Amino acid sequence: MASRFLKRVSPAMLALTYGLWIVASAQAADAPVAPRTPQYRTLAPGVEFTILPDRQDQDTHDQHDIVEILQSDPKLPWIPKTAPPTRTLAEMSRLTEFRHKVWYLEFTFKPVRMIWVDVPQESGRAQRKLVWYMVYHVKNVGGHLQPKLDENGKYSSERYMQDVRFFPQFVIEAPQYKKEYLDRLIPVAVKAIQEREDPNRKLLNSVEISTQPIPTSTERVDRSVWGVATWEGLDPRIDYFSVFVRGLTNATRWTVKEGAYKKGDPPGKGRVLTHKTLELNFWRPGDEYVEDKRIVRFGAPGKVDYQWVYR
Repeated sequence: MASRFLKRVSPAMLALTYGLWIVASAQAADAPVAPRTPQYRTLAPGVEFTILPDRQDQDTHDQHDIVEILQSDPKLPWIPKTAPPTRTLAEMSRLTEFRHKVWYLEFTFKPVRMIWVDVPQESGRAQRKLVWYMVYHVKNVGGHLQPKLDENGKYSSERYMQDVRFFPQFVIEAPQYKKEYLDRLIPVAVKAIQEREDPNRKLLNSVEISTQPIPTSTERVDRSVWGVATWEGLDPRIDYFSVFVRGLTNATRWTVKEGAYKKGDPPGKGRVLTHKTLELNFWRPGDEYVEDKRIVRFGAPGKVDYQWVYR
């Protein structure tokens, strides 16, 4: 059957068909190959914990006296004859409204774990150390808050979207022994942690992750950025501790110590600024002699699993 068909096809047609096949094969060979998507490790349910953004309207505003003005002149308060007292500079400097935009990030983490790592020292030698670490990822889910002034002169909050950056600070606090530990950059530990957790997943340290703009994620596209916090030199006796995560929102509060500002002082003296911070509580049952074998559990007896605090 095939031979009868070939007899009916002219040599020119066969040559043209063969030529087209050669061209198509060459184009296919030169075509760029699409990069393969890394196959990340699938985590079992319950391995990670997600803390949703804590959006509060009061995060967008606060009231304070402007002490720099009120302390500038003892004769500043006065009673006008042709205007209401509330329009004087002294009265307008009391309980002044400060309003600003606030953004939020969603935080997902795995409970704190430990790993032995050979850490290089200044002497050139490596010292074997036990490193505590926490793998996490942050997601920009949008819904940030900004103040909005309506036609009646009243303020409310409205949602908005924007890319944000995560400038993290991770602190382990052990009240039992009155000790605090700020996370440290340990490059060799990050490499070892990545090999253990997921070799295909790039983990950023606290400096690297701050350079990555975090775009808004959608229901279809997850644009989370992954990182890891590391600590070393922790007291092996620690049973209960908290991890404080700063940088998940730019919400702040500030107070002025009574009488701290005097005329002639630099602006801002006496003000105490606190940041909205996520507190995660952990329990580590066991003893100090098998430090690396003790399982760290999210949540602690008699305490909430997590809460938002200003510190």
